[in-house]
Amino acid sequence: MDAFFASAEQASKPSLRGKAVIVGGLGPRGVVATASYEARVLGVHSAMPMAQARRLAPNAAYLVPRFAFYRSISEQVMALLRALSPLVEPLSLDEAFVDLEAGGTAWDAESARLAGVKLRADIRAVTGLTGSVGLAASKMLAKIASEQAKPDGLVLIEPGTERALLGPMSVRTLPGVGPATGDHLRRAGIHTVEELAEAGEDELVRLLGKSLGHALYAMALARDERPVVAERETKSVSVEDTYDVDIHDRVRVALEVQRLADRCVRRLRGAGLSGRTIVLKVRRYDFSTLTRSETLRGPTDDPAVVREAAARLLESVDTTGGVRLLGVGVSGLADFTQEDLFAQAAGEREAEDTGEDREVEAAKDAAVEVPVERRWVAGHDVAHAEFGHGWVQGSGLGRVTVRFETPDSGVGRVRTFAVDDPALAAAEPLPLVSRGSGAVVDGASA
Repeated sequence: MDAFFASAEQASKPSLRGKAVIVGGLGPRGVVATASYEARVLGVHSAMPMAQARRLAPNAAYLVPRFAFYRSISEQVMALLRALSPLVEPLSLDEAFVDLEAGGTAWDAESARLAGVKLRADIRAVTGLTGSVGLAASKMLAKIASEQAKPDGLVLIEPGTERALLGPMSVRTLPGVGPATGDHLRRAGIHTVEELAEAGEDELVRLLGKSLGHALYAMALARDERPVVAERETKSVSVEDTYDVDIHDRVRVALEVQRLADRCVRRLRGAGLSGRTIVLKVRRYDFSTLTRSETLRGPTDDPAVVREAAARLLESVDTTGGVRLLGVGVSGLADFTQEDLFAQAAGEREAEDTGEDREVEAAKDAAVEVPVERRWVAGHDVAHAEFGHGWVQGSGLGRVTVRFETPDSGVGRVRTFAVDDPALAAAEPLPLVSRGSGAVVDGASA
């Protein structure tokens, strides 16, 4: 799917179509989950600190994710994919591998292209959103093709053209080549996939180790035999990094753990999940591997909570001899709930803007709990007894501003209410496509 969260918000809110939209955590430690293509032109991208995004795009719309809404759209898309094949391997809410041959949907390049054309049309008709399709003989190449197809396109890599296509691409294009490995290869004079292949397998093993060296050499030759694995229930979400040189500096180790915790939470949120158990994995200089875990009182997807738990776990591990690998994971998974957005290590909510900060702090000082239904969250749905369906543009100082519009309306009017107005209530998101007429909402009009 193309800029999935942001595109869903634009389709849901007519006033945001064609404008920069940024979805993510709006607190001081928030990060960008998804940026619309209009925001990307301004330099905003996913995983960027929200404070930096605000500097680059001060006039963008900043919204808190509606994961239940995104998941409902994802389920529609995944159903379309399962109609094509029994072998569907979801990577996240908005991306999956599909083995078309296993479903009898495609047997050559042309039948695959026709299946991709129909899939894109079906996605548009069912969800009102656009998706990009990459078609190739392997998972690695299909992924590369889908990235080339964005936004709203289709790219087919013809059999026999793979090596010529990959050759001039950066080594960072290949799966498993992150910043550290990319820098290591660059220092060795290897910048492109063609140069990777020319270096030879023995040299890559010498530079990168046996496992990664063999794998990258095979990928440089466009060899990828990994099968599409049918969807299985996710038991945990984790990330890990292996370091070219053992890390001895305790401060560096702690910083790496914090970075891994943030990456793990991004993956967790991308899957629409939260979890109770935080796991730290440490492989030391002598190849001994230690695992430590901590179970929280309830599931969370708050990066601050995961970072703090991982830091506590690290305190119990001796790293003085050096560290070869670090990993952070979350298990005990649960479906995402709205309350998780406000989870803190102490169980307190992080306000979504400075005005709301003042309101919540005042409530705490008065020992008055702020009711959940009065936590008006930017971008979330509301309904008014007189004005109908709308969404929260902002709140603070006892007031909440709402724009009243629906996916198939024109740009709506804005009104402001007291946060305790009895006529205003939280509401469920409306479908992007009118179920009665079958009309499709596009990026510019209903």
